[in-house]
Amino acid sequence: MFQPIPVFVGLRYSLAREHGFFVSFITWVSLLGVAVGVWALITVISIMNGFETDLRTRLLSVSADAIVTHAGDVIADWPQLMADLRGSPGLVGAAPYLDTDAMLSRSPSMSGAVVRGIDPDLEPRVSQIGDSLHGGKLEDLQPGSNHIVLGQILAYELQVVVGDSVTVMIPSGGKTTAGGSTELVPRLREFQVVGIFDVGVQEQDSALALVNLADAESLRGLTGPTGIRLKFDDVLNAPALSRDVAARLPRGLEVRDWTQENAAYFRAIKIEKSMTGLLLMLIVAVAVFNIVATLVMVVNDKRTDIAILRTLGLSPRGVLVIFMTQGVLIGWIGTAVGVALGIATALNVDVIVPFIEHLFHFHIMDPSVYYVDGIPSEMHPHDVLLIGLAALLLTFSATIYPSLRAFKTAPAEALRYE
Repeated sequence: MFQPIPVFVGLRYSLAREHGFFVSFITWVSLLGVAVGVWALITVISIMNGFETDLRTRLLSVSADAIVTHAGDVIADWPQLMADLRGSPGLVGAAPYLDTDAMLSRSPSMSGAVVRGIDPDLEPRVSQIGDSLHGGKLEDLQPGSNHIVLGQILAYELQVVVGDSVTVMIPSGGKTTAGGSTELVPRLREFQVVGIFDVGVQEQDSALALVNLADAESLRGLTGPTGIRLKFDDVLNAPALSRDVAARLPRGLEVRDWTQENAAYFRAIKIEKSMTGLLLMLIVAVAVFNIVATLVMVVNDKRTDIAILRTLGLSPRGVLVIFMTQGVLIGWIGTAVGVALGIATALNVDVIVPFIEHLFHFHIMDPSVYYVDGIPSEMHPHDVLLIGLAALLLTFSATIYPSLRAFKTAPAEALRYE
């Protein structure tokens, strides 16, 4: 006989077919609920991880891993500063930039934008925006050429294509009127569109324009960039690497990494993941309540058996283990099935989703509406482990109340009417 005896008896009760139909039905429903809850959690969290990675990749294709600024002032000796930063741990590239809030117009359209001055030779070291160009190339942004590259949505709003001209307007110094008040005088300059980029991030595609750094300095009347963009070999380690860079900087300069610049995006995703996980865990919670109901009915049905086992010398703790074994078995099997299905689904989303779309003739992510035309998935082992452990803990907790009822069963009372 399998030892210890309480576990053996618990397994016999779990696998026996003598239960009533209702008890067996609730048992299977409980097991299925745990499996479906774990399956859904792993799949959904993996998909949200995929979207998070996709968003981060799109953002960083335009944004840098970190930026060095001088409290809004220009960095006059930026070539020397870049030379000093060379050799910093993890640093693989650096490039100057100058951002200017401006208004772009081409009659009859007008739109606000950020005009960014870049060095086309250094920019590829810190971003992949050159790979997103439709027509033209960054090298067309030569000093003094007054060439400009627009985001796709911005170009659509202005109704321009490559070869057209747009007027860039920025506020300039004020002049004093006869009444003594000061008026801002806009500074205007005509630029020719030499390229259009599409990085798949609305905030960039609809509000960013690129010009040569020298043209941006001339437009603003400045003599240097307002910041330096940095690229690291490990984007996820950017906060720590940024602190190493900060230690090399002269006083007055500061470093901000991408997690600070885009904190709102990833905070929102983190909250969404937490709330989604909590809601989907309710599926497991319903299954847990079913396990409680199942075990309570089994305890009531086995009162005579409990009394006989107690008279044969089984301790109250042994009775506790018998019914805990039943609940834990349901939880383990349900969790194992759910984890297996969840891993299989998360790893094959790129196959399952097209099959479903083809079967039902519709697009889950319509490319005419969304920036992505598929559903990305990225399964993290620690997420799977956390979900599995949470499911096991919940199902184990479901065994406590029914097992305590069995624990408190008095043999004499149970056998009184037998």
